[in-house]
Amino acid sequence: MDAIKCNDTLAISIHRVRNSDLNEHGTVYGGRTLELIDGQASVAAMRVARTTVATASMDHIQFLQPFDLQDSMCMEAYVTGFGRRSIEVFTKVIGEHLMTGERFLGFTSFMTFVILDAEKQVDFDRLIPESAEQKALVASYSQRVADRKEQRQKQQDFLSQISITKPWAK
Repeated sequence: MDAIKCNDTLAISIHRVRNSDLNEHGTVYGGRTLELIDGQASVAAMRVARTTVATASMDHIQFLQPFDLQDSMCMEAYVTGFGRRSIEVFTKVIGEHLMTGERFLGFTSFMTFVILDAEKQVDFDRLIPESAEQKALVASYSQRVADRKEQRQKQQDFLSQISITKPWAK
């Protein structure tokens, strides 16, 4: 097996904010941001998987600053860890006020993708971070995995209490 660098998985794109992206407050809908980053992050995940992946979870979602009509959204996504069939991708969205050139961090999240084909798995045994940001995020990957495992157990306990029967049919 081989190693892969975080930068080899890096996916970057820029989206110009349009009227159709805006909510009643004149800022980008949160759901629109999630749609954009899901596509962006899937590119980074597939650069590791080289097969079809599906979004399994989104966590540590932070809407830090709103994006307005005269802004652009620069989305950067790269892999920060992986298992045999799961791949974690960090995504950040850097806004730019196009009239002034001022840049700001508007959004961050982690997403986990899974390889859909049960016969395939990640062909790499190591991820190599290069920047200080990448080193910090890759170093904390195992803690996020442990946190997710604990959260999944809590979620199962919670979901066992949720009724799916028709309340009006009793």
